[in-house]
Amino acid sequence: MTEAIKLLDIRESALSSDEVLAAIIDPAAGGTALFIGTVRNHDHDRSVEELAYEAHPEALDHLRKVAVKVCEDHPVIALAAVHRTGPLVIGDAAVIVAVAAAHRDAAFAACRQLIDDLKAEVPIWKHQHFSDGASEWVGAC
Repeated sequence: MTEAIKLLDIRESALSSDEVLAAIIDPAAGGTALFIGTVRNHDHDRSVEELAYEAHPEALDHLRKVAVKVCEDHPVIALAAVHRTGPLVIGDAAVIVAVAAAHRDAAFAACRQLIDDLKAEVPIWKHQHFSDGASEWVGAC
C-alpha cells in the first residue's frame, strides 16, 4: 500500500501543483483528482488580511497515517499531499492533494477522503488575522 504514496511534505516554501501532479503520473492511471486549498479573503463573514500555519513536530507522521488509510480504503495507484506552513497571503496555495487511480470515481473518492482526513487528523493550526484587527486560531484537529 505505501508504495502508492509518492510525495508527502509539510513545508514553509511555496507549493506547486506541477510538482504534486508530476509525483503521481502513472501510465496505469485513468483518472487523476487534484485539490488545491487556497487562502481566501474572508472567513465567517469577516475580511481576512493574512494568515499563518503552524504544524506540530509530528504532523508529517500523522499525514503519513492518513495517506496509508486512504490507500487501504481505495484502489489508489499514486497519492501525494503537501501542506504549507508559515505566513501566507490571499491566493497562496495552503494545501495540495492529488490521487491517481485506474478510474475517476476511485480518484475522486480517495482525493476527497485525503483532504477531509488531513484537515481532521493532521495537527496543523491556522492563525487568521482579520481586517478589524482581531485574530483567531483555527485547529485542524
